[in-house]
Amino acid sequence: MEKGLLLLDGRIVAVVYFRAGYALTDYPSEAEWRARLLMEQSSAVKCPSIAYHLVGTKKIQQELAKPNVLERFLDNKEDIAKLRKSFAGLWSLDNEEIVKSAIEKPDLFVLKPQREGGGNNIYGHDLRDTLIKLQKEQGESLAAYILMQRIFPKASLTALVRDGDWFEDLTISELGIYGAYLRNKDKVILNNQSGYLMRTKVSSSNEGGVAAGFAVLDSMLLTDEVIITHKKSLFLNLDHLIT
Repeated sequence: MEKGLLLLDGRIVAVVYFRAGYALTDYPSEAEWRARLLMEQSSAVKCPSIAYHLVGTKKIQQELAKPNVLERFLDNKEDIAKLRKSFAGLWSLDNEEIVKSAIEKPDLFVLKPQREGGGNNIYGHDLRDTLIKLQKEQGESLAAYILMQRIFPKASLTALVRDGDWFEDLTISELGIYGAYLRNKDKVILNNQSGYLMRTKVSSSNEGGVAAGFAVLDSMLLTDEVIITHKKSLFLNLDHLIT
């Protein structure tokens, strides 16, 4: 790296796009950590930067849910109240009272590791057994997870298509909003909403990743009314998606 420039085979790298680097297994040795540090310290545009990468972790979500934390970043009390209303309960495993409650009533909680993608969350009896094991181990293993209040959304009968075949089942949907964010040090150049992703899964499934095979891509139809289709009286209630 010369004067902040990131060079590859003598050519300047303008943008670093991280397709990998989100799991601990992507950093098996110090060489990978040094490479990440080199890229972060360069003048190349990082997508995402290490700061933006960390903001998306479950630990940061849990920290933002703590009292008085949102006030550090937002001034509008109305906006803060709206955001807090959307938060589920989030706790670190050093909260002994919450851990005790989760062991006694595991179906009311989800244990989430600091990992990307679907297929990693822990539920039910597995949650109880994992918490008991972590309590015995103590140490850094406790910091690898957070506890979240389990959400029980309303299910709707929906037609799903997979591998060219369709079927009906009770489903729940998850709406994610895309954002475009670009900054140069402390100067924000762009910070806009830029679309959405809707994932729909059968309500009996605990996981919801599309790439992991648990969910399908979907789209929204915003309405103030319940839609009733023809012969089979298929009810598609999207009230929970309307803001």
